[in-house]
Amino acid sequence: MAFSTKLACMVKKTPAEKLATIKDGYTLEGATIELGAAIIDGQIHKEAQVRLPLAMMNRHGLVAGATGTGKTVTLHMMAEQLSTAGVPVFLADIKGDLSGLATAAAGSEKLTARTEALGQNWSSSAFPVEFLALGGDGNGIPVRATVTSFGPILLSRVMELNDTQESSLQLVFHFADKNNLELIDLKDLRAVISFLTSAEGKEALAELGGLSKATAGVILRELVNLEAQGLEKFFGEPEFDTAELLRTAPDGRGVISCLELPTLQTKPMLFSTFLMWLLADLFEDLPEAGDLEKPKLVFFLDEAHLLFNGASKAFLSAITTTVRLIRSKGVGIFFVTQTPKDVPADVLGQLANRIQHALRAFTPEDAKALKATVSTFPVSDYDLEETLTSAGIGEAVITVMNEKGAPTPVALTRLRAPQSVMGPSEQTTMEKTIAASELLAKYGTAVDNISAYEKLTGKGAPTTGAPAPGAPTVPTGQAQTPGNTIDAEARRIEEEILGRPSSRPLPAPLPEQQVESGNPAGSPQPPAKRTPAQPPTQARPQQGGGVAGDIADALGGALGGGLKSMVRSMGTQLGRELLRGVFGTSSRRRR
Repeated sequence: MAFSTKLACMVKKTPAEKLATIKDGYTLEGATIELGAAIIDGQIHKEAQVRLPLAMMNRHGLVAGATGTGKTVTLHMMAEQLSTAGVPVFLADIKGDLSGLATAAAGSEKLTARTEALGQNWSSSAFPVEFLALGGDGNGIPVRATVTSFGPILLSRVMELNDTQESSLQLVFHFADKNNLELIDLKDLRAVISFLTSAEGKEALAELGGLSKATAGVILRELVNLEAQGLEKFFGEPEFDTAELLRTAPDGRGVISCLELPTLQTKPMLFSTFLMWLLADLFEDLPEAGDLEKPKLVFFLDEAHLLFNGASKAFLSAITTTVRLIRSKGVGIFFVTQTPKDVPADVLGQLANRIQHALRAFTPEDAKALKATVSTFPVSDYDLEETLTSAGIGEAVITVMNEKGAPTPVALTRLRAPQSVMGPSEQTTMEKTIAASELLAKYGTAVDNISAYEKLTGKGAPTTGAPAPGAPTVPTGQAQTPGNTIDAEARRIEEEILGRPSSRPLPAPLPEQQVESGNPAGSPQPPAKRTPAQPPTQARPQQGGGVAGDIADALGGALGGGLKSMVRSMGTQLGRELLRGVFGTSSRRRR
């Protein structure tokens, strides 16, 4: 029925009427991204320019098409225009072709003929590019994440855990959060799991309830496998601040952050999940912005099918929530893949802007994908099944959201040519760009700060600093427990920042018999059990507990007793939601 309706529309309209429909549909008032010229009955009409409103870029979009149809060049061209409009862009460079954005293209007769036919006023130009590389794997500024920031849901995706194992990993993260055990790199997480599966951690493991020793052992083995594959370099410090993606160049153009993925084929799950971490981190940090004249950032997720293949319900739910809500924070997301079927329906329904390159129908499965793709477009003057299988390289079927929030007419479009090199930049150009980057000094060298591994193994354990005025000297054999660390930080806030004697107690020393039994300070210890003999703050009720409770206590001690009750109330009720976001991610950087 739908096909018959479309065919009837095609028969009724003359070429002039079809042209008028497209011209009217793409006559827009505000700033736009110029995509190309409409093709009607095989003829290019440069008077019918197809464009996308800049203000509607945060309504998200889909760039799809078979391999070799021109998707990467489309991203290239859109990124250039966004940068020119002052909008920062993030791109994942799968094949290395997008590095050409940093090099001005050379003109040619063939290029001039194409651009003149499209009504494009073409000029050669290079663009401000920041080259990034996951963990330094490739050419670019190293991009790292801490394990605690990455969170259990995304890490489960990388480790390919099942739902039960994912839930168990969440309990491990909860244990680390509650006991102030910072998970910075993979060895930190390995140390926590090793502790929980050891004799010393038997009691703590039992208290977690839903975590069995067998499941913890499976997670530990998967973690060791990750390290064996060399993936530890992607986790650590300094952690990349996703606010770096929102920068503009001195001339006002948006910086194009180009993340090189040279070994995608060997680690597809890691790379696709890392891209989602970047997006989730932005989602947690950015304030609500409402409707803007132009987006704060446009984020292109290439090879989007890798995100969804075999994804858990929790992961899919988190993606759907992020896509739905990040629009109001001024971020537009464009998924790049082969067919709309690669994207779950709940996500696809939120992608208002569609750029569909050619599809191939060589197999029955291809034919089904073609019909499914056609069904996602509005009724149009085109026979879309025929159009999508016959479109040439650099052509696409387009419909976008106009400034009034309605879909524009479907238009087969000959797309504009990029102004920079369509291919990789010279290696020397990339090296000079990276060397001149202000981010190199900030992220170029990895650091290994004290975290869970050091605390649990006693290697490089932190000192508590000088005692408060009038307090007795702390013995060198003092117990280093997570609670002690929180107290030490609270004391430091009061003494060094607020400039007054601390009201927080000093950590309790180890019992004599424990020292005599050959278990010295610094050896692996289970988190200290609260007993009446310890200071009152060490025996506080566990309502809300964990890091949220510790933060509430620290703030209460620093701000005064009058606010302590209010702070603790907020901490116990909202702390967990605030500390871990929609993907189970945590605050990016340790304070």
